[in-house]
Amino acid sequence: MTPAEQIKSKAIELEQLLLSSSPKMPVLLREIHTAIKADPELVTLLDEEDIHRVVQGLMKQTQTEIASTVMKSKKVSTKNITVDML
Repeated sequence: MTPAEQIKSKAIELEQLLLSSSPKMPVLLREIHTAIKADPELVTLLDEEDIHRVVQGLMKQTQTEIASTVMKSKKVSTKNITVDML
């Protein structure tokens, strides 16, 4: 089994562990991290679903959320303000 196939199978196993809240999840995340750290090119071989599974596992393990959008505040232009408006 190639390293990329191992990561993919671990990502699928991680998805099952997410559903059951297994205590094995941190160990599996560490194995995935170690493999990717040893060979960063493995990330390019993962598809979107595998990356999503790993991110979901990390979010659950660390109890964090990733912001999906950032709201920009509207800035009133002071370019067209006259003395009468003040």
